[in-house]
Amino acid sequence: MHSYCDQVLKLRCVVSLQDEKFVAFRDQRPGAPHHYLIIPKIHVPNPSTLTNKDIPLVESLAEVGNKVLQEQGGNMEDKRMGFHYPPFNTVDHLCLHVLSPASQMSFLSSTIYSTTFWFMTVEKILEKLEAMPPGQ
Repeated sequence: MHSYCDQVLKLRCVVSLQDEKFVAFRDQRPGAPHHYLIIPKIHVPNPSTLTNKDIPLVESLAEVGNKVLQEQGGNMEDKRMGFHYPPFNTVDHLCLHVLSPASQMSFLSSTIYSTTFWFMTVEKILEKLEAMPPGQ
């Protein structure tokens, strides 16, 4: 496991889910009442390094995010899920943010986690990856 993953497991954070591929935990600086981070145990630096071969990984991260949100009682109809792009990511490890209810996010959080060049939703990432030529 990459050193960031090791560090996460040593933190005093509440791990919501852990399996052979992913770790999910509450964000230490939540942007919404429910704010979880889902990370793969394999090292993937950030969303800009993803290729169309990573579509299953992104889909699996979203599935885990939905599972954690539902298990924790989050609003499944009012959520935002996405990734920060460099240089706006704080760690060099792919990390899916799952926030709910999105309607209760502060103005600052709504700005930080809105679809922009620094934060891209799962849907936008998948569109981008699907549009890549095969093998890229």
